Amino acid sequence: MDGDILYSIGELARRTGLAVKTIRFYSDRGIVAPVARTHAGYRRYAPEAVTRLALVRTLRELGLGLDVVRQVVDRERTLDEVAAEHAAALDVQISILRLRRAVLTAAAERAPTPEEMELMHRLATLSEAERRHLIDDFLDNVFDGPLGGSRLAGVRRSMTPELPDRPTDEQVRAWVELAELSLDADFRAMVRGLAADHLDEPPRGAPARPRPGVVAVARDLVGPAVASGVSPYAPQADEIVAVLTARCARIHHRPDDGALRRWLLHRLEAVNDPRRERYFRLLALVNGWPEPDRLAPVLDWSLTALRNRAAR
Repeated sequence: MDGDILYSIGELARRTGLAVKTIRFYSDRGIVAPVARTHAGYRRYAPEAVTRLALVRTLRELGLGLDVVRQVVDRERTLDEVAAEHAAALDVQISILRLRRAVLTAAAERAPTPEEMELMHRLATLSEAERRHLIDDFLDNVFDGPLGGSRLAGVRRSMTPELPDRPTDEQVRAWVELAELSLDADFRAMVRGLAADHLDEPPRGAPARPRPGVVAVARDLVGPAVASGVSPYAPQADEIVAVLTARCARIHHRPDDGALRRWLLHRLEAVNDPRRERYFRLLALVNGWPEPDRLAPVLDWSLTALRNRAAR
């Protein structure tokens, strides 16, 4: 009967696949104790030691410390309790490792300077509160003064990144690049100008009100022409440009003249800054939103058509 059998340490090693030295170490630590010794002093173990060592091996391979392993096999703590604690600790480690991998992957793609590498790491490891403070500082700068309050609250919300609790590597890399953009003074000034495009000049102290931006007008009018392959130099483009300028003149309460067209060129050139489109693509990645439509083809067409007609 198994109850009458005692195993030598060599037999335990053969049955468990553990090294004799490892079993002796566990035995010395009291994790698997011998039940008897021979006259020569050799240790002998009960058959239950095989099952006990199998559990010890599993727990050690899962990363549990020896003290915790001993508490589990001695039934001082339940296996589910220890597993839950260890899983939570691993979640933290995985999150840290994911952040590190994302930074290193981004560095491999961008070949940053040591200073840029330090900034990337700092931005990737910010706490949620620190991330919020950084973005609030950026948006406060953009929507300060007459652009603040409730008038552009929706626009501000639509520009706010929310990194999830368990971001993917791609989301972390997107966050780092987006945060770098938000710290750029030129980018802030450009976005502030775009935000101003959403408000009318308030006549006689009346409150400003949201309005369609020139981008939205151009997208609606020029998008179909781009999709249809109409050249900005073609005669068919004349009517599109005329409607574009007329609609912008009406929205912005300005005469449809050369000054308006120069202003419109300036606004569209500012919007066509690739950093703006990059910001919204990164924002969609971070927030898990659908990828936004590319505006560059519409803006390029509009700018080409306006310049061509201004030169006539």
